[in-house]
Formats: sequence, C-alpha cells, structure tokens
Amino acid sequence: MKYLLILLISCVSFAQKNDFPTAKVDSIVNRIQLPVFPAYQINIVKIGAKGDSITNNKTVFDKAMALCKKKGGGTIIVPKGIYKINGPIHFVSNVNLKIEKGAKIKFSDNPQDYPLVLTSWEGTMLYNYSPLIYAADCTNIALTGEGIIDGEGGKVWRSFKAKEGPGKELSRDMNHNNVPLKDRKFGEGYFLRPQMIQFLNCKNVLVENVRIENSPFWCLHLLKSQSITVRGIRYKSLNHNNDGIDPEYAKDVLIENVTFDNGDDNVAIKAGRDHEGRANTATPSENIVIRNCNFKGLHGVVIGSEMSAGVQNVFVENCKTIGYLKRGIYLKTNADRGGYIKNVFVRNIQLDQVEDCLYMTANYHGEGKGWQSDISNIHFSNITCNKASESGIVIQGFPDKKIRNISLNNIEIKEAKNALSNENAENVLMTDVFIGKRAGVPTAVSKH
Repeated sequence: MKYLLILLISCVSFAQKNDFPTAKVDSIVNRIQLPVFPAYQINIVKIGAKGDSITNNKTVFDKAMALCKKKGGGTIIVPKGIYKINGPIHFVSNVNLKIEKGAKIKFSDNPQDYPLVLTSWEGTMLYNYSPLIYAADCTNIALTGEGIIDGEGGKVWRSFKAKEGPGKELSRDMNHNNVPLKDRKFGEGYFLRPQMIQFLNCKNVLVENVRIENSPFWCLHLLKSQSITVRGIRYKSLNHNNDGIDPEYAKDVLIENVTFDNGDDNVAIKAGRDHEGRANTATPSENIVIRNCNFKGLHGVVIGSEMSAGVQNVFVENCKTIGYLKRGIYLKTNADRGGYIKNVFVRNIQLDQVEDCLYMTANYHGEGKGWQSDISNIHFSNITCNKASESGIVIQGFPDKKIRNISLNNIEIKEAKNALSNENAENVLMTDVFIGKRAGVPTAVSKH
C-alpha cells in the first residue's frame, strides 16, 4: 500500500508539471531588455555611400561605426539602394543598424575580404573568417528595418562545402585534445564557411524585420550572448547548412513572428561540442522562448546535436508549417556529447506533411561512447500533423541511460507510415494521442 501511495504521488507530481508554464515564460520575456540608443543618427549616403550595387562601401560603413562610437552610439540609416560591401561589418556598442525598406546590403564572396576573428564552428571555439555581420563584446545593439541582407553564399562559399572535411576534423581534434584557443587558427586553406550574422558575448540585442538571404553558412548565430529579441524577420536562404537561428551558450532569448525558409534547421539550439562543452567554464543554453513562427525548411525546432553544456527551459508555442519540413520537433544527441536536455515544453503546433513529427534520440548517427546525455522532462501538447511519411513519434534512449519523464497530451497525427517507436524510455505518459484514423465506437456482435 505504501508503494502504491508513493507511485500515485509521483504520477500526480509529474502530471502537474505537464501544464505549459506560462508564468515562467512571462518572467523570461519580461527580463529581456531591448537595446536603447542615443539620439544621434547618420545616413550612410551623406557620408559617401553609393547604393549602385557596384561601389565598394566597406570604408563608409566602417566610418559610420567609428562616428557612432565617438558619439557614444546612435542609429546608422541605410536608405533605398543596393550597397556592395567587400568585407564584414563589425558592430560597436549602442548602435542600431537600420536597413530601410528597399535597401539591400550585398556582401562580397571573396574569402580574402574577411579577416580572422574569434568565433565558433559547429560547437568548437576557434579563429576563422569573420562573420559577415559581427559583434563581439557589445551591449545594446540592433539590426532593424525592412531591408535585405544578402550573404552571396551560393557561389564561392558554397564550393567550400565539399572541401571542409579536413578542417572540420582538425577543429574537432583540437576540441577533444584541449588545444589552446590561440593555436586554433583557421581561415585560408581550411574551407570553414563564416556565419552570416553573429553576436559573441553580447547583451541586449534586437534583430527585427530584416530579410536574410543567401547565407554562406548559419544565418543568425547567438553565441555566448543574453537578453536577445529576434522578431518579425524573414528568410530565403537555401544553401548548405543554412540554419535560421542558432542560440549557442545563449540565455534569455525571445524568438517570435519569424517566417522561415531555410536550407537547414529553422531554429537549432546548441551548447558547445564534446570536451569543450563539458568544461567547467561552459554555460548551458537556457530560457529560450519560440512562439508564433512559420516553419519551412529541414527541421522546425531542433535541440542539438552540439549541446554538451546542456540545454534547459525551452518553450515553443503557437507555431505552424508553411511548407516542407523533414522533422517537426527534433531532439538529438549522442554518446560523445554528455550534458543534458531538460524542461522542454511544446504546445499548439500545426504541422502539415513531414517525414517524422516528433523525434527524440540519444543515439544520433550512432556515434560516440562514454558520454551519454540525460534527456528528461519533455512535454508535448496540442499538436496536429496531417501526414508523417515515416514516423509519428520516435523516442530512442539507451538501456542504461533511459529517456525519462515524457508527456504527450492531445496529439493527432492523421497519417503515418510508422506510428510510434518507443525504445529505452521510462515514465512516458500519453493522453489523447491519435496516430492514424481514430477508433470509433465498437459495434455489437451479430447473433447470426
């Protein structure tokens, strides 16, 4: 009897945690600070920029940043026109780069235009080509307006993909062998493409309403930054590894009203790779709110696979697909990673046709040993999907490291080749889960 009572208390406690924690979401959103800027404004045309799609405006944008720095910050206005820039834009604190409607910033695709800076590549910190728009150690910065940022990633940068293998493996070896950061120099000859936009060690960041096109690699990388708002932006970026938004070691992030159209994951939450991510100095990605977004691309919301410092407190709600997705919600890690994924809440998601609807695996690519991740407290509710051409729901743990405390409430997948694969998981609570046609009321047995 005592055992039964303990079991009942445990089930009631777990069930109570299934409710979407609106108060927690509100507290995260309320403490995220929007950047504030001085009144100073500068129009780049007035200091010599030409929006003729030919002239190199690199020195003009550098001058505008320098003037803002001298004034303590301000707003750089980019009016209608196509502004070629042969090299990166490097932010200073307290600056809003406002790209107005009808304006396009078009970056060069000459790798020699991009100096080495401290960055990260697939979860390993190193020195590589500067991201096209780069901010390091900045506070109060914004990228706004309804204009376009074109990364020109479909030609030279695209060709790097086939040649990146040795550089990628070297970066991972340096990670695993704890090579000092100062000795991790990449760039020319290593073929590791730069991110399009990256904020490193930044605070109070806003990215709003801009359109992101043709990125060389990841589109928007939120690295070791906090208090970030991303809203109203639009994508058309279909090159290799064109993730939409990658929060990595990031904290207090709001992503809302974003229209994705990406060649890879729409949102991919990361937290470092392997040895480096498990280090005592590494911090988890946490307190991330994703809401009211339109998904289109490879996967909708992904956690992993580089998540060795841990990912926790992720809240996804009121999102839908507007085109193809391979997987709707995808949690992926393997036995090389370690770390944890916990306290993930997903509700009110409308998916059309996918290959897999909800997919959780601790054995991504079947790789690794010795560092199995802990996946627990994952909650899905009010999710619809018209068709899964492969699997409706997949849960894959390890016999000695089970995925645990998974709740699935009010899930309807109207058609699926494989309904449910549940392997090495414990305490999986399913309520009102329908995969395929709903069962009707049993008919009476005929007397004849």
